[in-house]
Amino acid sequence: MNGFWPTLLWGPVGIDASDAWRLFLHFTALSLVAIGGAITTVSEMQRLVVAQEGWLTPVQFNDCIAIGQAAPGPNVLFVAAIGYSVGGLVGVAATMAGSLLPSAVLAVGAGRFGERHRHARGVQAFSAGLAPLTIGLLLATGAVLLRPMAAEPVAWLLVAGTLWLMLRTRRNPMWALAAGALAGVLGWV
Repeated sequence: MNGFWPTLLWGPVGIDASDAWRLFLHFTALSLVAIGGAITTVSEMQRLVVAQEGWLTPVQFNDCIAIGQAAPGPNVLFVAAIGYSVGGLVGVAATMAGSLLPSAVLAVGAGRFGERHRHARGVQAFSAGLAPLTIGLLLATGAVLLRPMAAEPVAWLLVAGTLWLMLRTRRNPMWALAAGALAGVLGWV
């Protein structure tokens, strides 16, 4: 695709309308299983855009996550970065609408139901069961994001240090983020 406007609209990869529709449907399905937020479905996002379609490399995908997480605003901005990197503004619309619309409708409905029936055993059991599911999804996300850097010993030290910081102290997680940024700036990872 040549030219500024087509690239802005359809992205550097040059997806077409059927690809945008598939992005929307895929992110819609992920939205409905994103217990703990969109970040918990990163492994499945990566499978589609990196492994299956080859629209992004693993490093480009991780860059989208990093940019989205570092930007001020909602935690879900990384989805827009993935969408833009794959399909320009059309990709942003497909991924963000797919990620936000179904989960918003489901959250409102489930929230109202849960509030009305908060003392019911089934609702309490369901709520308690979501915590281990969320932890598992977050571990899968961490594994996907670590994969491109798995051969780097410093990356493993950062993971171990971050886990220690989170589990053993009450320090702000920004210290772990700062350590990772410093390691990247110094070219260690």
